[in-house]
Amino acid sequence: MRELTLRMPMFGFIVGTRAAMAFGIGLLVSQRIPERRRKAIGMALVAMGALTTVPAIRTVAGHLRQV
Repeated sequence: MRELTLRMPMFGFIVGTRAAMAFGIGLLVSQRIPERRRKAIGMALVAMGALTTVPAIRTVAGHLRQV
């Protein structure tokens, strides 16, 4: 079994960036906001989420411990 221990700010960073990416994907597939605005905001959120994936994976991998 593996144990993962993260400090609250790092946990918030990981959860926040994953949520932003999911929200961006949701905007890209929705129809309720004008297309130009929706695509700009959605792409920005997805890009931010994608760019923060590597640091998040490194952090989680660095904090895993075998129990």
